[in-house]
Amino acid sequence: MSATESRPTAETAEGPATPATSQATKETLEDYTLRYAPRSYRRWTPMVVATTALGGIAYMADFSIGAGIGLAHGTGNALVAIAVAAVVIFVTGFPLAYYGARYNIDLDLITRGSGFGYYGSVLTSVIFASFTFIFFALEGSIMAQGLRLGLGLPLWIGYLVSTLMVIPLVIYGMKALSKLQVWTTPVWLVLMVGPLVYLVATDPGTVDRFLSYAGTDGDGGVNTASVLLGAGVCLSLIAQIGEQIDYLRFMPPKTEANKGRWWTAVVMAGPGWVVLGALKQAIGVFLAVYILASVGPSVAPEPIQQFKGAFDAMLPSWLVVPLAVVLVVISQIKINVTNAYSGSLAWTNSFTRLTGRYPGRMVFVLVNLGFALALMEADMFSFLNGILGFYSNCAIAWVVTVATDIGVNKYLLKLSPHAPEFRRGMLYAVNPVGVVSFVAASGLSIAMYFHAFGDTLQPYSPVAAAVIAFVLTPLTAVATRGRYYLRRTDDGIPEPLLDADGNPSGTVYDCHVCHQAYERPDVTACATHDAVVCSLCLSTDRVGDHVLPVSGELPA
Repeated sequence: MSATESRPTAETAEGPATPATSQATKETLEDYTLRYAPRSYRRWTPMVVATTALGGIAYMADFSIGAGIGLAHGTGNALVAIAVAAVVIFVTGFPLAYYGARYNIDLDLITRGSGFGYYGSVLTSVIFASFTFIFFALEGSIMAQGLRLGLGLPLWIGYLVSTLMVIPLVIYGMKALSKLQVWTTPVWLVLMVGPLVYLVATDPGTVDRFLSYAGTDGDGGVNTASVLLGAGVCLSLIAQIGEQIDYLRFMPPKTEANKGRWWTAVVMAGPGWVVLGALKQAIGVFLAVYILASVGPSVAPEPIQQFKGAFDAMLPSWLVVPLAVVLVVISQIKINVTNAYSGSLAWTNSFTRLTGRYPGRMVFVLVNLGFALALMEADMFSFLNGILGFYSNCAIAWVVTVATDIGVNKYLLKLSPHAPEFRRGMLYAVNPVGVVSFVAASGLSIAMYFHAFGDTLQPYSPVAAAVIAFVLTPLTAVATRGRYYLRRTDDGIPEPLLDADGNPSGTVYDCHVCHQAYERPDVTACATHDAVVCSLCLSTDRVGDHVLPVSGELPA
């Protein structure tokens, strides 16, 4: 399917596949790294895809995030901050989830054609890859805390165990991950919800103490600065929509017969993930307040301590720690296979575009895990809110820029092409619409976060990131008149890209470079042959012989 190190340029690849290229073909056919997910592969029902996508939401970081905000600013500010962030995440995530599910491409491929250009979206791929290893490190730290409590393992060994145990599970793509997520979700739900229901039912006073908690920095009232500081931390999760789309791209075609189930699955597993995420953050505040008196403020944000305290109230003492450890381990595995998987896709996307080489996704699984392990060993958990507050500015700028391009530039102004485009040769290298908006929004909001514009404005950095991105994206599109979206409008293939239902066409073409069969959205005509070439072979064509020109006639 794809070029590897043994195929230095695309023009040398027109021969029998070597063992190395056969392995690359096998790998990319499993998870469709860098490319459109064909309908021949997408055999899951909408609900199976949704369940798989939501399986990754089992992470424990939400409990820590909610607890940290609640303990600092009080329950009232924390709940409002969580709600504000959830609304922003849902609204911005909806158009992205729709495009991923409708056109069967991941968020990086959406970003390319939604304002950033073929190489411009490398910026956001790195942002997304950073999201995956930051949250892998956070979840790994939580698991290490559980292993220390349950087995007495030193934290540094726990960090190593939580990293290495994921590797065998991430070798395979969607097929293996769907089975893992579907079978572990019911167990996780029972272990998470059971203690909360028990505490509320048997001790209603816990609710009163929770609602009246004022926080270490608050006076019990709700104020704008505290809400925005808390919302900024929660909004670091806005990039989670990228991981949801890594699964939603495998949705079946939307038809009249399945449109109800299709929309339900897309909304539930796309932007709807934040509903469960916000509930977990609120539960984290509740459990932290519940155990605060017995463990102290430094330990209360740790999920293992929160659930140990909850299980203590309802279970025999001999069962408390083992069950709390089981919950933490299941949660960590469910989310970190997704973090490792999605991160490897993002790094592979960036590397292949910049170098023209496809080294294999597993290389970048190890790279991502290496970054995550370094963060864990540096004890990132102790300065969690600072990392997330800083990171959220970049994530907000990216997601709001792409969502605005889809919602405003495509549908309202009609300056951005309606159907997404991701293929090399069809896009300009850099589109100023997305790149300028993203750089300005993230740069100014980060400066604001670090008090460059004074202490009063510092809490407003996430608001600035969202507003600047939302305003600049259409303004830049109008200023450039949308001319930098498409390098050319004709891909050289007469058949329409979409079928009568508006779904990507399932017609199969043979790539003359790698000699594999691909569906219509994944190929273009070749610039030098009367044949077609697939998107990945275009990405690995370092000479550019197969890339269509800006204009001119195709070869006869």
